[in-house]
Amino acid sequence: MLKKPAFLFDLNGTMINDMHYHIQSWHDILNCLGANISMEQMKAECYGKNEELLERMLPGRLSADEKLKMSFEKERAYQDAFRPELKLINGLHSFLKTAKEHHIRMAIGSAAIMFNIDFVLDGSNIRPFFDALVSADDVSFSKPHPETYLSCAALLGEDPANCIVFEDSPKGIESAANAGMRAVVLTTMHTKDEFAQYDNIICFAADYTDKQLYTLFSE
Repeated sequence: MLKKPAFLFDLNGTMINDMHYHIQSWHDILNCLGANISMEQMKAECYGKNEELLERMLPGRLSADEKLKMSFEKERAYQDAFRPELKLINGLHSFLKTAKEHHIRMAIGSAAIMFNIDFVLDGSNIRPFFDALVSADDVSFSKPHPETYLSCAALLGEDPANCIVFEDSPKGIESAANAGMRAVVLTTMHTKDEFAQYDNIICFAADYTDKQLYTLFSE
């Protein structure tokens, strides 16, 4: 009998369609500080840990304490804006429920801080589906480094080759590839052509109602 795969999920843009709110929050904050960037530039830079993003956009200008304070200010602004719209991507709850019924072990591996992961898990009542959580607070290196997903696999006691990653961004797919994992792309923020360089992609899906995702339970 084939061993069932483990499912590892990114959070923002993969489980909830909230990336525009993150991009808008960062855009507002950084432009107030004189970064002078467009929304398109902000979209391209919206990855990794908050302090890494701040250093990329404002190199050498902020202390560690200032970055921490600004990070929480940004997350509070994001949560206030997104809370009325908080909902899972279409079909996800049923997909998670079916995966659990098939005894699939699942984890979240996100560049978000735990403050935001808790916001989503508790706001959408999906915490019981997950056997492990890895946040920005738990790793030294952000995606596309493989640490996030390798940490998920280790916590689940799974071989990385037996893990399937669900992601929405090229950096996330690269992280999965670097970890030796196959991946599913949710096309919530990026188009198929933006992933042309990656050979670890199983399929693309607009949401979790896509029937091809249900074939993964017996991969």
